[in-house]
Amino acid sequence: MQRITRIALASSTIVFLAGCAKSEPAKDTAAAMAPDTTASAAAAAPAAPATASLADFAGKWQVRATPASGKDTSATNYVLTGTADTTGWAIDFPSGVKVPLTVSVAGDSVLMKSASFPSQRRKAVKVVTESVYRLQGGKLVGTTTAHYKNAGADSVLVLRNEGTKVP
Repeated sequence: MQRITRIALASSTIVFLAGCAKSEPAKDTAAAMAPDTTASAAAAAPAAPATASLADFAGKWQVRATPASGKDTSATNYVLTGTADTTGWAIDFPSGVKVPLTVSVAGDSVLMKSASFPSQRRKAVKVVTESVYRLQGGKLVGTTTAHYKNAGADSVLVLRNEGTKVP
């Protein structure tokens, strides 16, 4: 009985494998492996992001920064001034505090770092900020990470920023 079962199992395996075999003629694999240089192949490749320059961000921008998470959803408003070079970049708060910025460009973004200044969100606390902005649809969008001095567990706040160019 076991012998009949083994023969039946082996026969069904052979039939199954034969049914799975392709009956197509062999193809030229060298042609299939050759790179496709047609326009459709080039269109499928993602385009590299455009490289920005500081001149792209030059001007005055009315910016609204809101916390990315947490209970506090109040906005901080300021005017960001940018120039075509690394000099003259600054944040002007409505309170009269003016903060100089160190800037650089990376790909399609401008990176900014502030010196220490009095926080506009937390009384009697100093803060240093690091921001990344890019242009999207004519607006300046990005994030700021605020590092508060001597603030304990709440020493970092991430804000989402959106700015419109001042005419």
